[in-house]
Amino acid sequence: MIRRKTDHTDIAEGPGPKRKRASRAGNLAEHVYTSLRRAIIEQALAPGTKLPEDSVGTSFGVSRTVVRSAIVRLVAEGLVVQQPNMRATVASPSLEEARAIFRVRRGLERMVLEELMSRLEPSHFAKLRAHVTSEEKAKRHAEPESIRLSGEFHLLLAQFTGNELLIRFVSEVVSRGSLILALYGRPHSSECAVNEHLALIEALEHGDLTEAARLMDEHLVAVATRGLLDTDIKRERSLQDILSAYRPAGEA
Repeated sequence: MIRRKTDHTDIAEGPGPKRKRASRAGNLAEHVYTSLRRAIIEQALAPGTKLPEDSVGTSFGVSRTVVRSAIVRLVAEGLVVQQPNMRATVASPSLEEARAIFRVRRGLERMVLEELMSRLEPSHFAKLRAHVTSEEKAKRHAEPESIRLSGEFHLLLAQFTGNELLIRFVSEVVSRGSLILALYGRPHSSECAVNEHLALIEALEHGDLTEAARLMDEHLVAVATRGLLDTDIKRERSLQDILSAYRPAGEA
């Protein structure tokens, strides 16, 4: 216990306030991390965009320390790169790196299916179908959101395994895969994903691992080969203007 000395008395200050401050800082960092991650995957923050801690902090009304904590997580996931004493930037993977990521992803997602076959319940299938419905709606009007939702379908499958290590690895390759699609994806390249996801759900419902594995592999190969370098130059916007859309509802 810490004792803070005043002019006349010593006031005992317990660990409670410290825990509350740490919890609040953790919640803020989580929000900044989630918002930046979504902004990257939805193409709002283009590859190569600089992420100065002070500007990001101003956008979310948080300290540079909170921003730094969020960026560390994004660096670990490969969505952001940062060299020593250099400003963090949104990652810009090469085509060679993209191919390597999808090769690894194919192996990991095969492991996901193997673990799922004895775990899936009706409630899981209901969640998967509800998610695909969201994908169906998004593909009609919001390509970046469609890419994000498509990746989250695979995260949902991984989460159903309950294998924390596998979930973490799949989360990383799916996140980086979504960034790759945002960078190289052919316009409307996610349209086929909805039907492919539905076919995969049906194979899982029938308990057919061989068919599910075949469909998953074909799906990921198709996703990887639907890439086409997009050379369109987008209108430049300020970092704070971009991130204003990712602030909590109700904040100015």
